[in-house]
Amino acid sequence: MHNELTKKDIELMEQELKHRLTVLRPKLLEEVKTARAFGDLSENFEYKAAKQEKNRNESRIRYLQNMIRTAHIVSEAPKGDGAALYDKITVTMPGDKTAVYQVVTTMRTDPLHGLISMESPVGKALLGRKAGDKVHVQIDEKFGYDMVIESIEKGQDDSGIPLNSY
Repeated sequence: MHNELTKKDIELMEQELKHRLTVLRPKLLEEVKTARAFGDLSENFEYKAAKQEKNRNESRIRYLQNMIRTAHIVSEAPKGDGAALYDKITVTMPGDKTAVYQVVTTMRTDPLHGLISMESPVGKALLGRKAGDKVHVQIDEKFGYDMVIESIEKGQDDSGIPLNSY
């Protein structure tokens, strides 16, 4: 499986990876070593906490390496005049509810704040569409719904949207 990411996503992940490898890893290893010297490991909370933080860092390193290795670079440039990556799209959903979504890559999603993945059902339905279009969002075989695109505010990746931590 490939992860559709932009060049900027890759750059941000490489920066984080470098920081985790060159700064955090040595620091966390030293903390584990120091905590281990406190004595009895079966009752040593500092040691357990330090090991847990070290393991969390190692897990994030593996995750970032995998994301970079399997990345498929996508263009931020819009294809035509329809909705594109980083655009803010105002839609009307069933029940006359209005929502504003910004389509982003999988490494930057935050659905609670309107940042939806271009690979999500809503993201797929919106990309390439224009204001006034009625789009159908198919969630699974049994459930789907329609929404109308009210407006599209063109956007670009200004690195203001951080990478997901997990």
